[in-house]
Amino acid sequence: MHRLRFIANARDLGFGIEEIGTLLSLWSDRQRASGEVKAMALSLAAELGRKVQALENMRRTLVELAEQCHGDGRPECPILDRLED
Repeated sequence: MHRLRFIANARDLGFGIEEIGTLLSLWSDRQRASGEVKAMALSLAAELGRKVQALENMRRTLVELAEQCHGDGRPECPILDRLED
């Protein structure tokens, strides 16, 4: 039960299957150094930060495009124009 909870918690934090396998091995090894676990966590945190930034950029672009679109019966649409580029 503890192992399944460990896996679920690791998935919730964004760790992939291979990383979870490594974490499980480290968790089972009482002679481990915590430095490897910390490095994995910091690496994932940096990757998540990059993804957050990319998502924020996409959100900002969509909002800007939507603000430029009249949203009425006219055929001109900056959203579609941007997708065409």
